[in-house]
Order: sequence, then structure tokens, then C-alpha cells
Amino acid sequence: MIPKIQDRTVALSVSLLDAMKQMDRLGVKILFVFSGERFEGLLTIGDIQRALIKGVPMSERVARILDKNKIYAWTGDSEETIREKMRSLRAEAMPVLDEEGNLKDVWFWKDVFLKNEAPARESLDLPVVVMAGGQGARLKPITNVIPKPLVPIGEKTILEEILDQLESIGCRRFFLSVRYKSEMVRFYLSQLEHRYDVTFLEEDRPMGTIGSVSQLAGRMETPFFVSNCDILIDQDYRDVYDYHCGNRNDLTMVTAVKTLRIPYGVVETGPDGLMSALKEKPESAYRINTGVYLLNPELVQEIPTGVSYNMTDLMEKIRRRGGRVGCFPVSEKAWKDMGEWEEYLKRIQGR
Repeated sequence: MIPKIQDRTVALSVSLLDAMKQMDRLGVKILFVFSGERFEGLLTIGDIQRALIKGVPMSERVARILDKNKIYAWTGDSEETIREKMRSLRAEAMPVLDEEGNLKDVWFWKDVFLKNEAPARESLDLPVVVMAGGQGARLKPITNVIPKPLVPIGEKTILEEILDQLESIGCRRFFLSVRYKSEMVRFYLSQLEHRYDVTFLEEDRPMGTIGSVSQLAGRMETPFFVSNCDILIDQDYRDVYDYHCGNRNDLTMVTAVKTLRIPYGVVETGPDGLMSALKEKPESAYRINTGVYLLNPELVQEIPTGVSYNMTDLMEKIRRRGGRVGCFPVSEKAWKDMGEWEEYLKRIQGR
């Protein structure tokens, strides 16, 4: 076993859920799959996401979805050949195999290329709407003083973290829906050295989770992102866009895999109340709404003007008329709800 990947190995028999949890625990997006001592292939978070989109159960084994056709390097390849393979594939890791398929080495992007050199990928310049008008009741008392978008995370605010992440993939045009302490948000952004291209959508009263977007009627020509102002997701949103377009969705919701363990023995019964099964502390996995979406531009016309309207209302409206509401999955720890004190404290304390 190569020491530098010892903690990143997984067996063919492991479930997709456990593989995803292992990635979360280690803070990685790639695992090395083995059958005994034999290397079987790479498992990426993208492999798991594509499987979930296809409806593969989280309880299914890694063996079912492992891609045997991935491109790897060989011990006879020159250093430049391996580098070019990594560049062309945007590979975070490149296994190096011998003629018998045994794993002899692993090259990691961070060790091969310059520190600030990211794998090349086409920019995605889509409009972004950030819903930032709420009072942030879950973060009181701090939001009694400052609005939720300006709550600090290290040297930046939550809002800056969201805008910077989307700018990093090419998004440049932002619409900020504001109401509570909106003058502070406007002033803060105006004082930053880095100037964002922000258009403000002022709410004169609570408009629900999507109602203020009706103000953009006739102004959207491409799909656009909508994000709550307290959500951070460790995901390249270009993957969400690729799925949205490839699946011909009207609306795509980013969902997080959330696991819940019942701390008791769960009893199943049959006829006459007789016990049919006993499961000790069972764990269940669910897909939950993260508060990040990608919408087709024509949906703006379906949002009623002048009234409070929620994203869930829009999604149900699409479903009822036979439209397509897609769900793009991310892992549990890839999603951080900074509007919750527990998650906020974890982030600022580096946990």
C-alpha cells in the first residue's frame, strides 16, 4: 500500500453512503478502490453524484458504479506525458500502474502543478440572485446589530464568500434582494476595495423566498442561479449547470445527503403484532433542500408580482404542469447552513 493514500482507500463492498461519508470525513473528493491488495480504480464524488441522479440507492455497493474505463498513467510514461494526462482530464489524482495493473504511485495535482494553478475549465457567466432580505432570526442576537449577509466568517462576510465562489467560475452579474437593514448592506459593499457588479432588488415587505425575483421579468435571457444568503456549498456550480442542461430541467435544486441515526432499537411488526424484525440504531439517508437553485429564464414570468411567493410554490407549479424539477446531490458536509448557530460556530472555529 502506498503510504500517502492509506487513509483514502475503500473496498468494493462499501456502500455509496459510507464512501461519501469517508470523503466528508477526510475532506477529499476521490477514494482509491481496492479488492484485497489489488487496485480496482478511482471513485470520485462525481461518480457518486451521477449514480444518485440515475436513482441508484445509497445502500448500493461501490462495485456497482465503479468506472473501469478511467484513464490512468503507466510506469513507462514520461513525466510530461503524465502531466498532460492530468491537464487534459483535470485530474485531481493520477494513479500510475505497472503492466499488470498494480498501483505503483499516485500523482496529486497539488504536488505537480503550481500552488495557484487550477485545472483548466471553461468559465460560466450566468446571472446570480442572492436572497438577502430576511431578518436572520436564527442568528440572533448578532443579527439585531448587523444583517445576516454581513455576518463575518474570518476576514470576509457570508455574502462575500458566496459572491467570490460564483465569481471564481465566471459569474459576474449579481442581483441582491434586500430589505432588513438594507442600507448597511449597500454601504458595506460600496466601501469594499473589490467592487462587485450588484443590482439591488428592494423588498418593501416580506416577499417569500422567491417573490422579489418577479422584478426581473424581461431581464433574464439565460439560466440563472438563486441562492439563500446563508448557504455555503463546496461544489463547482458548473457541474450543476451541466446537469441542468443535459437533463433539460426547468429548475434544478441542489440537495444535500443528510443521514439520521435513531439511537434505539427499531422494531418492525407484522400480523397480530408479532415482531418481524429488530434493527439496532438504524441509519437513514435523505436528500434535503440546500437553498441553492438554477432556474430557466422563462420561470421569472411564472412568479406572481406584488405578493409573497416561495420557491416551493414555484417548484410545485412546475411539477403540476408536467415540467422538470431536477435534484443535484452533494455530500452532507459539502453543505453548510451558516444561518444556524451550530454551523456558524463550527466554521469560525475551524472545525
